[in-house]
Amino acid sequence: MSIPPSTARPVSRPVPLSILDLSPIPSGSGTGDALRNSIDLARHAERLGYLRYWVAEHHFAAGVASSAPAVLIGLIAAATNHIRVGSGAVQLGHQTPVAVVEQFGLIDALHPGRIDLGLGRSGQRRAEIVAEAPQAPQTPHAPQAAQAAQAAQAPVPRESRVVDGLLIPPAFSFAELARSPQLALQAALLQQPGARTPDFAEQVDEVVAFLEGTYRSPEGIAAHAVPGEDAEVELWILGSSGGQSAKVAGERGLPFAANYHVSPASVLEAVEAYREAFTPSKALSEPYVVVSADVVVAEDDATARALAKPYGLWVRAIRSGQGAIPYPTPEEADAHVWSESDRELVADRVDTQFAGSPETVVERLRVLQRVTGADELLVTTITHGHADRVRSYELLAQAWTAGGPR
Repeated sequence: MSIPPSTARPVSRPVPLSILDLSPIPSGSGTGDALRNSIDLARHAERLGYLRYWVAEHHFAAGVASSAPAVLIGLIAAATNHIRVGSGAVQLGHQTPVAVVEQFGLIDALHPGRIDLGLGRSGQRRAEIVAEAPQAPQTPHAPQAAQAAQAAQAPVPRESRVVDGLLIPPAFSFAELARSPQLALQAALLQQPGARTPDFAEQVDEVVAFLEGTYRSPEGIAAHAVPGEDAEVELWILGSSGGQSAKVAGERGLPFAANYHVSPASVLEAVEAYREAFTPSKALSEPYVVVSADVVVAEDDATARALAKPYGLWVRAIRSGQGAIPYPTPEEADAHVWSESDRELVADRVDTQFAGSPETVVERLRVLQRVTGADELLVTTITHGHADRVRSYELLAQAWTAGGPR
């Protein structure tokens, strides 16, 4: 298991930028096009100086091609030379720790020292929400959970606030979405019948044990992951709140990725919980945090806003239970008739997307970095046109490097 970069940076340099890619499928296009676009974008990212290139894990989404991170990571690593490539994140609720370690150990054997293994609790959390939601449909294979997810039960603040220039919107509640029969079916299909997902902390500890070659069963029997044991992968934990993921990352001294782009309402509590729980480890002597943001950059603010128009419609499909649709064109987005409830459904995500000229977006990213204390920023950009997405990352990289800190 390798060690993340030191948090010490020369004063004259801004924090590093990295990329999170969902392999979006544009409307009128197909999965093959989306995957080829991801590989092409990774090559550009390497040329532009981005530190890492992460791919997400999403299932049952007509507009997202990244359903198998390990497969896509292997393809991207083979198409690039030195940029770090990894997962943001593998959903441990759907796989066993040893299977994940073997997959990433195999990739690391061919691309040693370049692979990041980001782990997320989202698969387990989704099953909990479905299992405990009022009126949730019962399916024969639906996973059982010991407790409901906090998001389905906690009171939802209704007011936005601004913290030192950073917008913190009201939290989005998944309680209504959890009643969707479609979500229940998907949760069931992603696990074997009767399977029980262990506690996330236990799963993370198993991943670490298999990577370090120290795994023992409760009876004391050793097992070794080959490939995987002694792999040079960098282990990360991703989280959207100050709950278990942040605490597990901190207590085990692992780097942590907080999601402003998915859960902007809870990003500050996530990084605070991580830092409060942090204990030095072999991997890290002090906390290391990366914070994500949705970004669209163009030559001027008006052009960027036009390119970003489809984002709200895309988020609406996800939040309404339809799932990520093929990413619309700006014209398709313009044709949608928005109700007030539609706008409320997506407001937190739309209001926290950074769309503008290089100068506009760099300034907003500086605010995000300052307020969260991020050691690194993870940028995700989706546009209908692939060339526009490449150009957005190009403009951002140039402006970020040229601007330096303030």
